[in-house]
Amino acid sequence: MRRREFMATLLGAAAFSVAAYAQQTGKLYRIGFLTAGASGTGNTPGLPAFANGLQELGWIEGKNVVIEYRYAENRLDRLPELAAELARLNVDVIVAAGTLAPLAAKRATATIPIVMTSAGDPLGTGLVASLARPAGNITGLSLMSPEIAAKRLELLREIIPELTRVAVIWNAANPYPAFVFKETQNAASQLKIEIQSLEVRGPDDINSALAAALQKKADALITVEDPLTQIYRKQIADFATKNRMPAMSGLSEYVNDGALLSYGPNLADLYRRAAGYVDKILKGARPVDLPVERPAKFELVINLKTAKALGLTIPTDMIAIADEVVE
Repeated sequence: MRRREFMATLLGAAAFSVAAYAQQTGKLYRIGFLTAGASGTGNTPGLPAFANGLQELGWIEGKNVVIEYRYAENRLDRLPELAAELARLNVDVIVAAGTLAPLAAKRATATIPIVMTSAGDPLGTGLVASLARPAGNITGLSLMSPEIAAKRLELLREIIPELTRVAVIWNAANPYPAFVFKETQNAASQLKIEIQSLEVRGPDDINSALAAALQKKADALITVEDPLTQIYRKQIADFATKNRMPAMSGLSEYVNDGALLSYGPNLADLYRRAAGYVDKILKGARPVDLPVERPAKFELVINLKTAKALGLTIPTDMIAIADEVVE
C-alpha cells in the first residue's frame, strides 16, 4: 500500500473511531481556546497545526467538536474575564497558549481540564507541581529550554565574531520572557558579551525600546518571543535592517518578516502535540495522569536576503544545518 493511501486509511479510521465515540456519548464536544495574543494565524502561528492535529485524530470542527476562541488582544486585564467566560460555558477542555493564558484559566476553574500549548516555566509560575505528575487540572506542553539563550548568542557570534553588545527586547509582564532574559544574561556572562535590557510592558514601549538599542549602539538585537512582541515583529525587523543591526528571535515568523535569523522550539510541533492531549482528555484521561512534555524539535531559520542587506556572510556550515533558508 502506498504511503498516501495508508495515511488516508489511517485518518479515515481515526475519524470513524472518534465519530463513533462521540455518537456513543451523545454530545458535541466543546473546546475553549484562550490566548493573551491577537487573532490571526500570524499572531498565533501554531494554531493551524493544532487544528490539523485534531483533524488527524478524527476531531472535526463543526462536526464532533466546536472551538470557542477567546483572544485578549494583548490587553492582559481581559484574560481573567475571558477565562471565566469559557468556564461559564462549561467547555470540555480549555487549550491555553503561552504562560499568562493558562494562569488565568487555572484561576477561573479547578475542574475543567486545561491543556497548555507552550507554557514558558510551568514549575516556576506554579502552573503545575511536577512535570512528571502535574497536580490538579492542568497539563500539556512547556516551551522551557534553558540552553536556548546560550545557543542564540553563539549563533550570533558565529555570524559576527566581534560581537560584544546585544540588546534584548523582552516583555516584563510575562514570566516566560523574564525567564529567557535571565538565562540570556547568564549565558552572556560566560561568553563575555554585554547585555542591554530593553524592557517592554505594552505597545507604547516598543518605539522607545528600539530607540534605546540604537542609542547604545548594540551589535545585534534579540527579541524574546511572546504575544506582545509577536505583533510588532515586522516593525522590529524593519528597524533592525534599516539600522544595520542583525535581529534574532525564537520564531520563524520574525525571519519571514525580515529578521536575520531565528532559533527556538518548533511551535507547530508543540501545538500539534497539544491536540493529542485534548484527544486523550476528551476520551476520559485525567490531566494528572498526563505528564507535561518539553520541546522535542528546534528549528533554525535564516534570511539570506536580510544578510545581504546587512553586508553579512552567513557561514556555509550554518546554512547547511538550517531548517529553512529565506532567499
